[in-house]
Amino acid sequence: MGLEQFYLSLPEAKRHLLFGVKSEDPLRGAFTKKRTVHAGLKGSMVPPPLAQKEWKQCMAVPVETDPPIRMAYFHIPFCKTKCLYCGFFQNGTDQEVEDRYVDHLILELSRAAGAPRIQSAPIHAVFIGGGTPTSLSPENARRLLHAIRTYLPLANDYELTLEGRIHDLVPEKMDVWMEEGVNRMSLGVQSFNTKVRRQVGRIDTEEAVLERLAALKACNQCSVVIDLMFGLPDQTMEVWEHDVKQFVASGIDGADLYQLDVFEKSDLQKAIAGGRLSAAATTAEQTAMFSFGRDYLERCGYKRLSHCHWARNNRERSLYNTLARAGADLFPFGCGAGGHAGGLSTMLHRSLPVYEKMVEAGQKPFMFLSRQSPLASFEAVVQGDMNQCRFDLTALKGMDARLAGLQWLADLWEDCGLWHWNGIHYRLTEAGEFWVVNMTQTILECISYLLSGETSAKEERVAAQG
Repeated sequence: MGLEQFYLSLPEAKRHLLFGVKSEDPLRGAFTKKRTVHAGLKGSMVPPPLAQKEWKQCMAVPVETDPPIRMAYFHIPFCKTKCLYCGFFQNGTDQEVEDRYVDHLILELSRAAGAPRIQSAPIHAVFIGGGTPTSLSPENARRLLHAIRTYLPLANDYELTLEGRIHDLVPEKMDVWMEEGVNRMSLGVQSFNTKVRRQVGRIDTEEAVLERLAALKACNQCSVVIDLMFGLPDQTMEVWEHDVKQFVASGIDGADLYQLDVFEKSDLQKAIAGGRLSAAATTAEQTAMFSFGRDYLERCGYKRLSHCHWARNNRERSLYNTLARAGADLFPFGCGAGGHAGGLSTMLHRSLPVYEKMVEAGQKPFMFLSRQSPLASFEAVVQGDMNQCRFDLTALKGMDARLAGLQWLADLWEDCGLWHWNGIHYRLTEAGEFWVVNMTQTILECISYLLSGETSAKEERVAAQG
């Protein structure tokens, strides 16, 4: 059964959820809601008794891709405050705990770094995320950054990103970061508006944010990028327009414009439900915010590096984020880190005591290890393309002739105004850019259906919820 027949076999509500509908205004009407936070296909779990052996075997094989583009991720699981919208908080800050953690993180790195898969080719991007990596003391930041440059085979043009918060931009920390090789700073501003910031857990006033961004920019030692989030409580369109214009006026190198996701049972959802905060923006309101940000930055001459990331100049590359979407090896280090290599995906243990105990025992501290979907090579192509606001059907058909069946979907979404054929590939419209996660998930599920004759388990669950 082809895609059209599968589509017609579905109840109308499921059709709309998976494939959208034709609308006079596709930006606001193609889909009713965001299907999932991140698109992807599920793999299969590696039984825990086999996990260490399978990972070691993977790491013992030199990378064979051409060109071999790889990355590393380091997780710092500490935050001074918990932001209401965040689903990643693990631990508060404590200097003694931090000191011990960095000891174990460097030990984990030093033991793993000699593996042939890591040493056989340059690593082009390193991301230190969290949590709040800038919360590390200057001494611990220096120790970790020095270890990264000592143990990893970094490419000459490597990108080393340190993620953090505005409150940590003080000279004694910034000096260490720049001296030890950080060349990109990614900072969670979310909104410049003091009220909007503070009621979701950010600390600094708008004036302090702008002052510290200016000080970091004046160092002239790294690319400076920020996250801006649209749809926060009390973030009216007027506030959002001010946020985007303040980003441009700041002169920093780039920004991600993110749609707010209100997670079930999150502190933000509870605060809104309990009446302690105003409601977040509706999907319709978020589409208007997205449209303004996109239009304003284009008119200001900013370059689109992905569906959500914008660059003022050539200094900002967003290399890690681009490579991560395209399936390049990502070596994980630290409590709560995620990564993938050689067909395996993992999340390292989120419990500090368990993480430290496993590192001390010489084990990779898996919370779980899984084999990636058999369709991972197709997923990498789709994810990489859709992140760049395009869809290359010709390339997919070249990988497997059965994927010619995706032409029906391509025609459907062109008719719906979600993308258009430019003679080489399908280019997402403004509406497609907003609904890119929904579209990516559906494409992956259609590939699974065409190649296996079955819908994925994730599609079945989502469809059932619809």
